[in-house]
Amino acid sequence: MPVDPEIQAMLDALAALNAPSMAEGSPERARESFRFMTVDMRRPEAVVPVKETEDVVIRADDGDLPARIYRPDTTESPVPTVVFAHGGGFVIGDLETHDNQCRAVCAGSDAVVVSVDYRLAPEAPWPAAVHDTHAAVLWAVDHIDELGGDADRLAIAGDSAGGNISAVVALLCRETGPPLWAQLLVYPVTDFTEDAPHQSRVDNAEGYFLTAEEMVWFRDHYAGGVPDVGDPMLSPLRADDLSGLPPTVLVTAEYDPLRDEGEAYADALRAAGVDVDAKRYDGMVHGFFDMGSFSAGAAAATTDAIQRFRTLLWR
Repeated sequence: MPVDPEIQAMLDALAALNAPSMAEGSPERARESFRFMTVDMRRPEAVVPVKETEDVVIRADDGDLPARIYRPDTTESPVPTVVFAHGGGFVIGDLETHDNQCRAVCAGSDAVVVSVDYRLAPEAPWPAAVHDTHAAVLWAVDHIDELGGDADRLAIAGDSAGGNISAVVALLCRETGPPLWAQLLVYPVTDFTEDAPHQSRVDNAEGYFLTAEEMVWFRDHYAGGVPDVGDPMLSPLRADDLSGLPPTVLVTAEYDPLRDEGEAYADALRAAGVDVDAKRYDGMVHGFFDMGSFSAGAAAATTDAIQRFRTLLWR
């Protein structure tokens, strides 16, 4: 189907600006631009309400990690706890840029969400983000009584780069603990290898918000010095064994260069015996999870994906 008309109007407006690609500037400039789009332009009436939020600091081996806790407005007790890793190509993004996404997951799934402000590349390349997010999961275990209160229902979630980080942390947790109850992977990066036959990288390379050029720019900053980008701790699709991973909701978008590798990961998880609920949202582009304020289609797709995750969390 065609691109959602309200999203297409946004894409047309961005194209008319003729702004330089993010890949043509510095990480600092990219962070400023992303924050302007996701925070400074956010309409107050579009902010998803939750019961309360709390900013905390997680003490980790590699230093202090800022984090934000979101608590749902529900009478259920105890509730699941979800550690959330934000997207942004491992280079941009923070607690504020993904505030509304975390609110949506919290309110829609009736779960406590812990959003972690992991270190960014290129200042802190791979595997810093993985270590930080795993540290946040361990912290959540130690504080589960004051979070969701249900030690058995600890999950992980993330979008784009955060989806990659979440998938990798799930692999790490399978080996070293703690056990995870579920994972939500929203258009995740699953394969850093350049020769991978993912046709969506070609078909959706330009004009759909995330470009192939920007993907290379992100990859080079995050993993440019890694000799083997097929390492499963970087490219989870390349793991020899995906068995024993938690039940998964995996979200892809029709007009996303990451579509095919996300769907390939869903297939690989199923082949390994993992319970997978995967859905491609037609007419959507990369980033639709935070486009509900101006696109009814994106809002409906986001709500549907979170409801699927809620079903998994509360099974």
